[in-house]
Amino acid sequence: MRLQIELGKEKDTKVKMIMIKQFINLFKLRIGVVITLAALGGMAITPGQALASWKILALSLTVMMASAAAGAFNQYFERDIDAKMTRTKNRPFVNGFLQHSRRWLVIIGLILAVAVTSAALALNAMAALNIFLGAFTYAIVYTAWLKRRTWLNIVFGGLAGSFAVLAGAAAVDPSFGPLPGLLALVLFLWTPPHFWSLAIVIRDQYAAAGVPMLPVVKGDKKAARIILGHTILLVLASILPVFYGLSWIYLAGALLGGTYFIIKSVQLLNNPTKEAAMANFFASLIQFGVLMIALMLEVNFAA
Repeated sequence: MRLQIELGKEKDTKVKMIMIKQFINLFKLRIGVVITLAALGGMAITPGQALASWKILALSLTVMMASAAAGAFNQYFERDIDAKMTRTKNRPFVNGFLQHSRRWLVIIGLILAVAVTSAALALNAMAALNIFLGAFTYAIVYTAWLKRRTWLNIVFGGLAGSFAVLAGAAAVDPSFGPLPGLLALVLFLWTPPHFWSLAIVIRDQYAAAGVPMLPVVKGDKKAARIILGHTILLVLASILPVFYGLSWIYLAGALLGGTYFIIKSVQLLNNPTKEAAMANFFASLIQFGVLMIALMLEVNFAA
């Protein structure tokens, strides 16, 4: 009897873990973490009175909720594509974990509405507007309008991260200054080389699904050349905040992470293999992480 109880508990635990994993997948919470960090970076870099702890929490939660709503819509809208790709065939609308019904559009809309309304009440209208625009850009502009039509899809999709930065900045000061604008530019330039590197790795899957990602349309070699160009522009843009008051702490982070990303992008150009592309994908995450850490150190420790 005790063994049966233990086996039952173990089975329940596995079921719960599967459910948690499926919902993390549905709402793309990993992307949500990156978007939330971008919003907190925009908040930190904006001159003005520091936000109360509860407002920082409100900013984080509302940005995460809006990102989750956009991610869920992306999976709802792309079920047919996801079913054709190994990377995405286990997503909940494809594997049958969730029913692909219109009630999910209502749920997604409600999540976004709660996020935007809460941001307006807890922060201000400009922060709420940018949170909405970030979700709209990813869900509608990128997913519904551009992804199946042009390899430039992710270029405009990168604006989702930029709006997150502006939302964080607006929470401190609705009248934007140059620093949050430059950080928004950095996020705009970061997204394409980050995503295109992964697209080289799974190019065959995108081709089979009929999605015109850059490597599918232009080939891996030309994609690697464009990735390197974007990476150089990204690193140059990441240095610009130094000319608007940030110190050597931020500059060191921008140069350290940026140099590493450029080196990996050059290696990808010289050897455009899936292995080199995946290394460059991880390099983009390292560059972003180092930049955010440097920014936080700048805010807390620079004189």
